[in-house]
Amino acid sequence: MKMKTVNHKVAFSTLLTGVLTASVLLPSAFAADWPRWGGNDPGRNMYSPAKGLPESFNPGKLKSGTEEIDPKTTKNVKWVAKLGSQSYGNTVVAGGKVYIGTNNENPRDPQHTGDRSILMCFDEKTGNFLWQLVVPKLASGKVNDWENLGLLSSPCVEGNRVYLVTSRCEVICLDTEGQANGNEGPFKDEAQYVVGPGKPKATIGPKDADIIWRYDMMDELGVFPHNASNCSILVVGDTLYVCTSNGQDWTHKNIPSPNSPSFVAINKNTGELMGEDDAKIGPHIFHGQWSSPSTGVVNGKQLVFFGGGDGNCYAFDAKPVKEGDTGYLKKVWWFDCNPPEHKVDKDGKPYVYPAADGPSEINATPVFYKNRIYVPVGQDPEHGEGVGNLTCIDATKTGDVTKTAKIWSYDKIHRSISTVSIDPNTGLLFVGDFSGFIHCLDAETGKLYWTHDMKAHMWGSTLVADGKVYAGDEDGDFVVMAATKEKKIISETNLGAPVYSTPVVANGAVYVASNTHLYAFYDEAKAGATKDEPAKVNVDLKK
Repeated sequence: MKMKTVNHKVAFSTLLTGVLTASVLLPSAFAADWPRWGGNDPGRNMYSPAKGLPESFNPGKLKSGTEEIDPKTTKNVKWVAKLGSQSYGNTVVAGGKVYIGTNNENPRDPQHTGDRSILMCFDEKTGNFLWQLVVPKLASGKVNDWENLGLLSSPCVEGNRVYLVTSRCEVICLDTEGQANGNEGPFKDEAQYVVGPGKPKATIGPKDADIIWRYDMMDELGVFPHNASNCSILVVGDTLYVCTSNGQDWTHKNIPSPNSPSFVAINKNTGELMGEDDAKIGPHIFHGQWSSPSTGVVNGKQLVFFGGGDGNCYAFDAKPVKEGDTGYLKKVWWFDCNPPEHKVDKDGKPYVYPAADGPSEINATPVFYKNRIYVPVGQDPEHGEGVGNLTCIDATKTGDVTKTAKIWSYDKIHRSISTVSIDPNTGLLFVGDFSGFIHCLDAETGKLYWTHDMKAHMWGSTLVADGKVYAGDEDGDFVVMAATKEKKIISETNLGAPVYSTPVVANGAVYVASNTHLYAFYDEAKAGATKDEPAKVNVDLKK
């Protein structure tokens, strides 16, 4: 396939986010939100039991001289909302609201112009803009907060609270209503926050976010995020589990904070630190850390799973243990996901990271499914293409399980930052890689059934729902395939801008974000809608 050059300096799990303590498979998309990365599954399997979803759609054409989609030119489109110019943050839908991360290339508030990271909140039924969180850039610059990337984290919504990691390496808690219902919580200085320290304060109104509390991981933990901060937060009970994004400096040789934690537990109600990992990943970080955690009950114990910047997948006991003045998340097991042949060449010389044939970190989310973990390895997209590995790990063992817990591995995959999706009805696993191939395997055995070449880099993950596989690529192509052992393309379309995010399903609609627009696709015929009905909305930028 044609090699492509990535011009954006970004690395993160794609992007890859809280959740309950047991899997919940709801019977219909028409009654199911997608409130966090992985929907209602704490194991983070990118699957929905939804039915009646569209097989094809037409995203429509821009009105002449504008960035507004003409709704008369669309098919199976409920509404379209204008985003910024780069949108990596994955969509979540909860409580009648839709949340997505983007940048500030198309400002919605004249007070805030220039480079900012933005969390946007829209009305689920109409796509109308409700409120936004404006995150100013770090003064340290692109070594920690690369320009124009926007907000990378997929938020996690629980009740009336939104939890996310900002581009300033903060864990932040927001009110789902924004400032429309007043300024709640102990944090009261939104006017200063949205402009940055030392700047004249902004005027805060009902379309601004309401910050309940914030935890600054750079200040509190001493971490050093490499170029970007990203994690889709996991919630179990009253605890948030968060990747700190600790990594290398601009030399790509030095780790400024090797003793800072890579993974932490934070009280969701107060924002107080409850524990940090005991894995000592810091000194062994290849580049950066952007993976998101998952969870599951194994042998009667709640475990949280984390993909490390050292290429190891870890399982931690979910309950922090106090040792002196510090709480620790204790390792239960760890597995090196880089096979021996990715560490040294044929002459026995160690590969120097980021060699195309060498080892990688884990940027994807480890998926917990039937007492197994499924996770690929990959690197910062700027490093280009290279060898990869997808591993199926027995989650029931303990200690260093590298030699004892591998159920199967698949080495025909390239580097991947994508999370797997498994259809529980068929046992088929689907996963994309950065080279642009979708792979269909048997989740039980690792047997390959087919591959599909998207012919462009894949940043996002596959989604399986209603017997279909949904996926997008860097060229803006979006494909719908049959989730079967036989390869079958149902439809293909182009969204006019790169698709770096992952499609999600909520309440009968498929949400797909390109870099510039967020689409709510649905089956018009099954929903009983026509093009003349108000359900079809193009959302004006300034509303």
